[in-house]
Amino acid sequence: MGLQTRIIFSSLLFISLAMAESAPIAKPLDSSSSPATVQIVYTERPQNEEPEAFHIRTLTAVLGSDEAAKEALVYSYKTAASGFSAKLTPDQVSEISKQPGVLQVVPSRTLQLHSGPGGLH
Repeated sequence: MGLQTRIIFSSLLFISLAMAESAPIAKPLDSSSSPATVQIVYTERPQNEEPEAFHIRTLTAVLGSDEAAKEALVYSYKTAASGFSAKLTPDQVSEISKQPGVLQVVPSRTLQLHSGPGGLH
C-alpha cells in the first residue's frame, strides 16, 4: 500500500470515528436490553454490487428489514476501506459477524491527539 493510500485511509478512518462517536445512539433494534453502540464492520469488497447496497443487505439479514438497516447505518466506507459503521446491540454484533463477506466487527472509538512540548503535534 502506497504512502498516499495509507494517508487517505488513516484520514478517512479518523473522520469516520469522529463522526460515529458524535452520532446519537438509537434505541436497541432488537428485544435485548443492551443498548446499541456504533460498530465498524469491515467487509470484503462486494463484486457486481454497489457497496452501500451490499451493506444494507448485510444489515437487513440481521435486523429483519430494509428500514431497520437504513436506520442503523451510520456510514458506508467505499474508497480506502470496505465496510460500514452501524448502531448495533451486542447480540446483533454476534449475528452480523457470521454474515458472508464480513471480515471483522470492532467498536467505534474516538482517539485524542496529544500535542508535544511547545504545542507541536
